[in-house]
Amino acid sequence: MRTLIGRKFHFSYSVSGVTRLLHRMGFSVQVPARPAAERDEDAITAWREATRREVKPLGRRPARSSASRTKRV
Repeated sequence: MRTLIGRKFHFSYSVSGVTRLLHRMGFSVQVPARPAAERDEDAITAWREATRREVKPLGRRPARSSASRTKRV
């Protein structure tokens, strides 16, 4: 939705901004009440193992860092 708004109206919103905007307009997140009857767990597992790494590569490896905001002396 964020990309669609940007392309259509040449205006940039953050993801949280789009969420708030759509909520104010009466839209909500649509979540199914139960899983689809046609869902094939074996096919989903096979896809994850075979295809997922091609579609979504692993992210950057985490660098060593500190959670502290203060600088060490």
